[in-house]
Amino acid sequence: MTVKMKHINDIHSNRRLMMVLMLPLVLLSAYAIVMPRYNAVAADDYELIFSDEFDGPDHSQPDTAAWRPCRRYAGRWSRWISASPEVAFVRDGSLVCRAIPNETEPDDTATMLTGAVETRGKFAFQYGKIEVRMRTNLQQGNFPAAWLVPTYDDGDKRYGEIDIVEMFGNDSRSFHTLHTHRSVTLRKDDIKRTDNYKLDVTEWHVYGVVWTRRYVAWTVDGFEVFRYNKIDTPEMELDGQWTFDRPYYIRLNQSVGDGNFTKMIPHTDETYETEFDWVRVYRETEN
Repeated sequence: MTVKMKHINDIHSNRRLMMVLMLPLVLLSAYAIVMPRYNAVAADDYELIFSDEFDGPDHSQPDTAAWRPCRRYAGRWSRWISASPEVAFVRDGSLVCRAIPNETEPDDTATMLTGAVETRGKFAFQYGKIEVRMRTNLQQGNFPAAWLVPTYDDGDKRYGEIDIVEMFGNDSRSFHTLHTHRSVTLRKDDIKRTDNYKLDVTEWHVYGVVWTRRYVAWTVDGFEVFRYNKIDTPEMELDGQWTFDRPYYIRLNQSVGDGNFTKMIPHTDETYETEFDWVRVYRETEN
């Protein structure tokens, strides 16, 4: 009986030892699965070519040498855009974009007034890295974004859009997407072109895009969270799977949803607010 008990205790001891030895491997495996890849692009591989720290006086407008109000048109994000100084202004060293109830523009039929600015006609770039430090709210219907839009100056009218980051309603995740001629115009959506990352969107984070001739990669606080690659086949070239070999300009905005699903039904009597601390664009240096 004593020998048998000793044998059982030895088995239990060995099992405990194995569990202790295996724990670091289990944790390492979990870390490898959960954590995104690090964007191992050395800082000295890039040079700064554009930045705005939004350090003007409180309640001033963003620098007109770099930014202009976006135009209103019949799109979900743009249907209530306004040039009112109440929806896009500088405060405490950040650009504030807001969506507010329309209580000041009686001749404007928009239910709300929303803030949106862009560098169209003032600054654009092709390839490189862009980072935006921002935080937003978690209200139902919230729909802010930082994104890139083509200038179309080269005559290529095929659609392209790089969404550095978007948020949707009270979902505490960042969404990272691009749109191409293939996905928008031809409605072929069999290639993954979007992903999301869970985090507290009400806290400051740095959202970025690394854009090369071969891929677009999204980063959150320096970690790569998603990548979209160019596919070199005649079919993909014809379909416009890659429409990113031309200059793009920057847009920053606070909009609200149109109720296409529950979390995007806006409360039109409330104020929504997103803060952009800074925007920085880098060009890859020639080594």
